[in-house]
Amino acid sequence: MKLTLGFSPCPNDTFIFDALIHHKIDTEGLEFEVFYDDVETLNQKAFRGELDVTKLSYHAFAYVADKYVLLDAGSALGYGVGPLLISDVEISISDLKEGQIRNSKSEIRNPLIGIPGKYTTANFLLGYAFPKATNKVELVFSDIENAVLEGRVDVGLIIHENRFTYQDKGLKKIIDLGDYWEKQTGCAIPLGGIVANRNLPIDVQHKLNRVLRKSVEFAFANPKSGLEFIRSHAQEMSEEVMYKHIELYVNKYSVDLGEEGRKAIKLLFDTALENQTIPAIKAELFLTPQAV
Repeated sequence: MKLTLGFSPCPNDTFIFDALIHHKIDTEGLEFEVFYDDVETLNQKAFRGELDVTKLSYHAFAYVADKYVLLDAGSALGYGVGPLLISDVEISISDLKEGQIRNSKSEIRNPLIGIPGKYTTANFLLGYAFPKATNKVELVFSDIENAVLEGRVDVGLIIHENRFTYQDKGLKKIIDLGDYWEKQTGCAIPLGGIVANRNLPIDVQHKLNRVLRKSVEFAFANPKSGLEFIRSHAQEMSEEVMYKHIELYVNKYSVDLGEEGRKAIKLLFDTALENQTIPAIKAELFLTPQAV
């Protein structure tokens, strides 16, 4: 059976999926046509129901839970992994809470914030911490640092490997939004997950979950096995940064969400529903345990 599969070219995703798409594990008869896209493009594809299996932001998942079910394997959750707000000048968190910044002359204005996509979990966290900071422009995540440096935006919301590069470019951290979430909730921050189309037979959904888990476990057991594949999609990233990226986003929750991971996801959605930033969800989010 051949399925369409979408994930990002970022090291955490290529690390996770390498064994699966290159048949380093038994895929139980499943074949995959792979699409590599940035996370917001994957979110949009999920809205259109284009792919059988896809990575997407947890924020976006709230809008397509009627079309897709969350697999237990493959997720990016964790502590210390959240998006950062950055700028090229010092910006007061208290000013940003009011949806404003001050220039060198103490003149107040509404900052323009570059975000990696409306439906990213990063943007949800920005709204959670700074509900009055609403002047936003969507950019490809890898362009946000340069947009700040070039003055096209006042503040940048960065994700992925940019956590490791912004300081080298002279940019300053305003706040770690993941850390803010953790302090407010005590839970890991759910960033992205792997979902399967609900139109797929339930046995195929469970097969996908099994082979994805095996792929993650293979990657942990053989961390350098997919090095060339990971490097081929990592642009000009150094090997050190690639593996820092992987260590940050691939962990026990990537093998299996477990009770703790599911609790964090449910809290994210309950908070978003409370703040009226996502629609009501009627479908069961998680893959139903398979009868033995």
